[in-house]
Amino acid sequence: MPGEPETDAVQLETTEQLRAVSNLVRHRILAVLRDGPATITQLAERLGLAKGSSSYHVRTLERAGLIKVVRTNKVRGVVERYYGHAARRIVLPEPVPGRPDVLMGHALADLAEAPEGSPRLVRMQHTRVSAAKFAEFSERLTALLDEIGEARDNDEDAASLAVMFFRPRDPGRPDAG
Repeated sequence: MPGEPETDAVQLETTEQLRAVSNLVRHRILAVLRDGPATITQLAERLGLAKGSSSYHVRTLERAGLIKVVRTNKVRGVVERYYGHAARRIVLPEPVPGRPDVLMGHALADLAEAPEGSPRLVRMQHTRVSAAKFAEFSERLTALLDEIGEARDNDEDAASLAVMFFRPRDPGRPDAG
């Protein structure tokens, strides 16, 4: 399919790449491009940005290797560039201890801006599980996320899912410091 990424994944390693994905506007540009290639003008219109701002953020993402020109079209002597994802997925490094997780920050910002009354499920669960159960649940959650991704229907409204499953610092344990 035209505009589909040929590369499976881009591994973020450089400071420039990490800065590129840390910005909420650029996160939203990447989200729009999940639906297919778009021009700077189309991105600006979809996100309510000035064209110059859209252009700046697109250049930043392009320099970081996260998006690329996937096709061009000449209109009235001007070349329109259509941008798309450079890879099917972006692989982030583990978050720096003591610093907020970039993905969860973006997810919370998206949730805060979701339309009033839109369907949502927000839940937090605390429990104690063995290492074996933790590994089992992690595997099952990953499979569920993969299944949800494969259920994509381009004719339907967008939906986002953010999952955190981790062992927090445990103030209930003597070795918690």
